[in-house]
Amino acid sequence: MADLKPYIDDIAKYTDTVNEELVAVLYKSLASILGDADAANVACSDDDELATVRRNFIAEKLEITDNEKANAAIAVVCEKMKDDRSKNRLTFYYLVTEELRCIGKMTD
Repeated sequence: MADLKPYIDDIAKYTDTVNEELVAVLYKSLASILGDADAANVACSDDDELATVRRNFIAEKLEITDNEKANAAIAVVCEKMKDDRSKNRLTFYYLVTEELRCIGKMTD
């Protein structure tokens, strides 16, 4: 498996504890796109991008279809990561999962 330390370190900038099992699950799910500089990042200023996060990750993977709840979590994470020009997708998804209290849903 890939070295997850860079992802763990990035996530640790935004949260007090990092669930390494969740990092591994997200890495496995995102491995095919993490090498693509454009796809590896989330642009909070791009509404289409955020709709994709909501549809492809929050609705499909986390099974949360409440758009208001999903949008609120995305907004919180965008605010947390606002100083980071390159918002790593794995870190972003991790923080969304944490915000929505769905870590167990991804790791069980």
